[in-house]
Amino acid sequence: MRWCRDSRFVIRYLPNLLSLARLAAAPFVIRLLMADDRQAALWLFVAAGLTDGLDGFLARRLGAASRAGSYLDPIADKILLSAIFLAFGIGGRAPVWLVAIVFGRDLLMLSAIGAILLCTNLRAFPPTLWGKLSTLVQIVFVLAVLAGHSSAALVWITAIATAWSGAHYFWTGIRMIRRRSLAVS
Repeated sequence: MRWCRDSRFVIRYLPNLLSLARLAAAPFVIRLLMADDRQAALWLFVAAGLTDGLDGFLARRLGAASRAGSYLDPIADKILLSAIFLAFGIGGRAPVWLVAIVFGRDLLMLSAIGAILLCTNLRAFPPTLWGKLSTLVQIVFVLAVLAGHSSAALVWITAIATAWSGAHYFWTGIRMIRRRSLAVS
């Protein structure tokens, strides 16, 4: 009986454990990048990416979606990608201005969400199509750099997609707050 109860516990929290594993992988990827071991960093990044797809699939398939997971999953993604971009900037693998756009957008988003959580009763911050596209472009950029195949065009595409999604999230947040304040009045 205890095994059955324990296995249900593991199944219920498996998606969140995968997100935590992705979060825990970030310092290891950074260490590999700082040691200039791009191949090992590439494989660890790919493994982390697989956990990203798997945690969402399992959450839906097992009926194990949770509020904690809805926050943990995007935070793990953003920490991993932002840390990699910072390491790229330090290592000269990406222009500093691109790192500033990627890191700045994520920092501003997390700050804005934190302020909204503190000052309003809004709790849902669903990803947008532009946000997902920006993340995809950033992942492609990371994979290209780790594989040694980056280009100026990809740098610009990443910058534009990231900046556009940041602007879109800003306006989406403003609309959410306005709708909430109109509903309350």
